Amino acid sequence: MAKALGQTAEEAIVPGIEGLAPHITGTVGLLLTNRPVDSVLEYLSGIAPVDFARAGVAASRSFTIPPGVVYATAGEVPKENDVPLTHTIEPELRRLGVPTRMVKGKVVLGDENGEGEGYVVCKEGEILDSRQTRLLKLFDVCLSEFRIKPLAYWSAATNEVTEIDQNAMDGVEEEE
Repeated sequence: MAKALGQTAEEAIVPGIEGLAPHITGTVGLLLTNRPVDSVLEYLSGIAPVDFARAGVAASRSFTIPPGVVYATAGEVPKENDVPLTHTIEPELRRLGVPTRMVKGKVVLGDENGEGEGYVVCKEGEILDSRQTRLLKLFDVCLSEFRIKPLAYWSAATNEVTEIDQNAMDGVEEEE
């Protein structure tokens, strides 16, 4: 993208846009708009979709499968609003290291009466592996929040590149 915009004043497709080239490295994108900068920054700061965590990132919270009959959301919602996990998923849970068993056609962790210990999938701050992320996905637990972090903008009115104050984007972390 930097090459297409121009990396020097001679290569630039419009005056001053070559100043964006140093910012176009890694996982970045371009947003082209004629809206005011303040409204775009406000809009971007409000976007934070959640998704399933990927291996290699830190868990944003702890997650434990409670003992007893295992439900589809593993205790994330009240039992009366949840459904028991289907028997077809039980072998997958065992393959992922969860000590479950079948009792009267239901997937059970520990004692069917809820006695025993729950299974800790992850703890807050712990780096997740692929097994943990698969378990989180099976129970529909989203731990990742994605944000857009503006670095700089080019203005056609002034033909200048302005860097965004990074302190204004507190809470948005860079992917390493």
